[in-house]
Amino acid sequence: MNNRNYNIFFHLHTVSGIIISVVLFVIFFAGSFSFFRDDIADWEKGESASLSKEIQLDYNHSLKVLDSLYDLHGRKITITQPHNEKEVAVYLEASKDSLTSQKGKEAKFLYLNNSTYKTSTYVENYNLGEFIYRLHFLAQIPYPVGYYLSGFIALFFLFATVTGVLVHWKKIISNFYVFRPKEKLKTWWTDAHTSLGMLGLPFQFVYAVTGAFFMIKLLIIAPSVQLLYDGKEDQLNKELEYTTTAVPFANKALTKTFSLNQMVGDTKKNWNDFDVTKVEIQNYGDTNMQVLVEGEMEFDQKFTAIGKRIYKVATAEIIAEKNPLAQSSYLDSVKNILYRIHYGDYGGYGLKIISFALGILSCFVIISGVMIWLVARDKKNIPEKKRRFNESVVRYYLAISLTMFPVTALTFIMAKVFFPLGQEKIYSIYFISWLLLSIILILKKNNGFTNRFCLFSGSILGFLIPIANGIKTGNWFWISYTNNHFQMYFIDVFWIVLSTITFYAAFKIKSSSLKTKNS
Repeated sequence: MNNRNYNIFFHLHTVSGIIISVVLFVIFFAGSFSFFRDDIADWEKGESASLSKEIQLDYNHSLKVLDSLYDLHGRKITITQPHNEKEVAVYLEASKDSLTSQKGKEAKFLYLNNSTYKTSTYVENYNLGEFIYRLHFLAQIPYPVGYYLSGFIALFFLFATVTGVLVHWKKIISNFYVFRPKEKLKTWWTDAHTSLGMLGLPFQFVYAVTGAFFMIKLLIIAPSVQLLYDGKEDQLNKELEYTTTAVPFANKALTKTFSLNQMVGDTKKNWNDFDVTKVEIQNYGDTNMQVLVEGEMEFDQKFTAIGKRIYKVATAEIIAEKNPLAQSSYLDSVKNILYRIHYGDYGGYGLKIISFALGILSCFVIISGVMIWLVARDKKNIPEKKRRFNESVVRYYLAISLTMFPVTALTFIMAKVFFPLGQEKIYSIYFISWLLLSIILILKKNNGFTNRFCLFSGSILGFLIPIANGIKTGNWFWISYTNNHFQMYFIDVFWIVLSTITFYAAFKIKSSSLKTKNS
């Protein structure tokens, strides 16, 4: 690569990285905790749900409960298990029966507890796990601004990743093994940035690509909708199998009794290790009622294996079937693989822990890149005014980014002590404490203090999280382990381990800074 191209890629890498640094840190930090979204939700509620992706439900009893509450006749009913919680998601479309009751005319989205069969709205079921999960794609910003912003940040991050590889290409192997902590500060940050960036490169590339795809795919496919489908988005969704073909409503009551439990059970028995993840009922209680039972093979059997059956209830016949053991279609492979590698849910807790570590590692790569930018511009030949401006930019960045650690730990404690905290209070506690702490550290004007304070305070609050859980519920982590309440045990131990590591890091940073000062 000649000098001109090198300089172009170097400046593109630097500028794109600096522009997205703060938001990218938020995305990676929240995204790292999002790998444990379901565990956090169950820990907050004091519940222990099945670790299976399969819907855990008595379908017949559920339909009786829902019918008594919402009048199901003529509705399309979709039941899914989006998370490993006791709550299953239920979407009820408005009834096609023009003579239905007022309840039947209203579409509903709700959660149904698989133990108590109590229903709750999305807001009533909102929890800390959901908050952190949605924070990692900026969903708290009004739709669609937050979604598109996170998508374009991921796209720019992909650009920064590729240009970074091009910049370091010639020495990418040799520099990986180089770390010179006793050299000048810029060298130290550069070595850390290069080495750790290489370690996390595959992880970062995958999440840049999949993150951009999920968040801005609507913009990507919009031209296709206009050109190929004459603006009919519903037709495209059918082609991509996001929606099913509507079944006509016969407007004649179904007299035959049926068992949804039996249909689901028969589908499971047909294929070994098959988990039912979606049940869809069209025209409930009508002679033209159909039931779709959809699921997938367990990941240790086959990575991409979508299967389904469609039953015509009036005749008890199977009118369509998709064998999960057959060769997966290109569409199924692309959709499923993109989701699986992004969520990291196919390798158990081992993969989640590795993904969390790589996510936090990526946060450090982002910080080191910003520090390289600052140190490289802290030179005598640069005007004092410009140097102060550069220092202020980094001070704001570090304060906003690093305070996420103690603020997240604080919110965990509050969510447990004052459960149920609710969506509005979670927002208030997290964002107000984040804002106030950031302002205080910005005014402090000491980046070293910001770093040590956030690590120390986050560690102390992290140690208090299992204590708050034990005092509030009596479920100390050793009791949770004995009772096989794995999610509660895992979150408590997770914070103990994480806080131990960060406390040690903060202590070493403080000790090193004191030695440097004394010398």
